[in-house]
Order: sequence, then C-alpha cells, then structure tokens
Amino acid sequence: MPELPEVETVRRVIEPQIKGRKIVSIEIGNQQVIGYPDAKAFCTSVCGQTVAGMSRRGKFLCIFFEKNDRMVLHLRMTGCLLVTPPDYEKAKHTHAVFDLDDGSQLRYIDPRRFGRLWFLKWGEEDTITGIHRLGPEPFDAGLTGEYLQIRFSTRKKTIKECLLDQSLLAGIGNIYADEILFASGIFPGRTAKSLTAQECGRLADHIPRILTDFIEKNDISAEDYLSARGMEYRNAPYLQVYGRQKEPCPICGRPLEKMVLAGRSSVFCPSCQKKEPQL
Repeated sequence: MPELPEVETVRRVIEPQIKGRKIVSIEIGNQQVIGYPDAKAFCTSVCGQTVAGMSRRGKFLCIFFEKNDRMVLHLRMTGCLLVTPPDYEKAKHTHAVFDLDDGSQLRYIDPRRFGRLWFLKWGEEDTITGIHRLGPEPFDAGLTGEYLQIRFSTRKKTIKECLLDQSLLAGIGNIYADEILFASGIFPGRTAKSLTAQECGRLADHIPRILTDFIEKNDISAEDYLSARGMEYRNAPYLQVYGRQKEPCPICGRPLEKMVLAGRSSVFCPSCQKKEPQL
C-alpha cells in the first residue's frame, strides 16, 4: 500500500516526464475512479490542459495545469501511475489513459479500484478530496514534541491509531507507524495521552527522519520504475520491524511480536518497546 515515501517516489518519477506536456485526449475505462465531476465533464475539463508541475500532500498527488486548474489523485491501496510509450502493453486494470502531445501516455492503474481522480477549477474550494481535513506534514517546522503532546493529551486511542489518523498528521500508514514507534522505543498499544514529553519529543525527531530515509531508499530511475510497472519499492530490506514478526529484534535479539489494534497489525519488540513510559 503506498504511503508517504512511496507517493513521493511516484511524484519524483512522474513529474519530470509530464511537466510541460499537453493532454490531447483521454480514455476512461472505468468511470468509478473519477471522483469529481462526472467522467464526461472531467475529460472535457482536463483535455487540452498543459501540465505545469506536481505536488504531494500527505498521500495525495496533485497535478497542476498552466491555467491554474488542478487534478488530484489518491492511489489508495493498489493504484499506480505510469508514463508509457503508446504501444506499451496495457495492464488489465488500466482505468484512465491520458494521451500526451509527445506521443507518450500517462496511465492510471488500480486492480481494486479504490483510488480516485478529481478535477478542480482555479479558485474552486476543495471540500471534496479530503485534503482539507489533513493535519500537518511530517516535515513541517511545527511538528514538535510540544505539538504532539498537546494533540495527544486527550486521546484515549492507542498511539499507533493516532499516528494513522490523517487529521493529526498527514501521510503515515501502517508500515511507517511501526517503524517510527520502534525507533522511538514506544509500545504501539499505549494510549496516546499516556506519552510523556520526552516520548513525544522522540516521536517528533524520528517521524521526519525515518520518512526522509525511506524516501531516499526508494529512489528509482524512470526506466526501472516502468520496468517494475510502478509497483516495486526498494524499502523492504531496510524495514526493522514491519512484517518481521517472530524474527529477532535488530537491537536486542528478542523475537518480535505482533498484535492487532483497531483491525491493523502492529509488529513490535516487547523488550525495546515496553508497555510503561520509557524516559
């Protein structure tokens, strides 16, 4: 599932290939993936637009056009973007194809069809995509231990659940929440309000560090990205705990354990991430 580092990788790979390119025609294979407006109006609005650039906000991608309109995308669980030659084999679950003026194509592929594409005109308020409900970016200067302690102070949910709450902090998913908590020495089942000032400070330090580290580890060329059909990320060998239950802890050697919190798996070290506060 794409999380912030993977979505940022998509932006870095795709933006140089489509910036300055004009969208000359669009084929929508499945109208379900168009979130707003309807598919016909979406195609009419996007066709003829020239791409000015891309940005990322949390797990959302935004393609800006020279007319100041924008297209917002969320890849959800299985979505991906590819820039391909026109004769490149089309994947089974290709739901949108944007023909560009240099002959290449921007394709949106999503086996589970949970992802969405939205078009917003210049000046149109975004109350549709969900971006307006996002908390700060993990790299914002305002992400401090004090900010986290204030936001967590009344939260009865576990710290793992709070890290996944996009209204508190944008972009963190299950994978990196496990990695961040392990690096911070915090048990995922602790209630958020039980965290000390020191623990919130450690979280504020580790959140941007770990996400930046995995963005760098995901670095991939456009050629390799296309060869892997946009579905290969290079972070797996570097994960310390996620998906490694029963393996030895990389710090103390004790077997890692797994628990389920609000329906999501959490892997942790029972020795390095104790249930009581660690000063």
